[in-house]
Amino acid sequence: MLVEIDNKVISTEIFDRKFVCDLSACKGACCVEGDAGAPLTMEEVDIMEENLELYKPYMRPEGIAEVEKSGVFYMDQDNEPVSALINGGECAFVYFDENKIAKCAIEKAHIEGKTDWKKPLSCHLYPIRVKEFETLTAINYSEWHICEPACSCGDKLDVPVYRFLKEPLIRAYGEEFFKELEKVDEELKKQE
Repeated sequence: MLVEIDNKVISTEIFDRKFVCDLSACKGACCVEGDAGAPLTMEEVDIMEENLELYKPYMRPEGIAEVEKSGVFYMDQDNEPVSALINGGECAFVYFDENKIAKCAIEKAHIEGKTDWKKPLSCHLYPIRVKEFETLTAINYSEWHICEPACSCGDKLDVPVYRFLKEPLIRAYGEEFFKELEKVDEELKKQE
């Protein structure tokens, strides 16, 4: 089912499905697996290019080599910008912590106070995927087998996708939009 808020069409799966990342179980697989890099805007590409030197201290040598050779992004099969990959595999900005969990060098630079920008919005919003059309924005839940631990954790804690993603949803669309999502959630619960 779909609901509409302003010019946004939203899958009700973001209210129905439960989700809380469980990095100890998945090891950050969403940054390592997949058929393309993380979706980016050209504005994000500019930010990544401008701040690349701030990210490098946290990146692995092969990631640095890739972005120095090919740049921070490439155009995918839909002619959309996506983050650079190492040999078609993990994101060039991935590093692994002491527990072998994939982490983001861009986010690490933010945590360390080197930059105000946290990371690409598509990464921050995952497992929500956004598609921009001429007159509307589609907001959908993206189901992927590697996120089964996150779904299990979300079920145990009873946290719907949209609540887990409160911070990035507000970052993307503002506080008022998130309040509208809460109202929709209440209405959907009444219909159960």
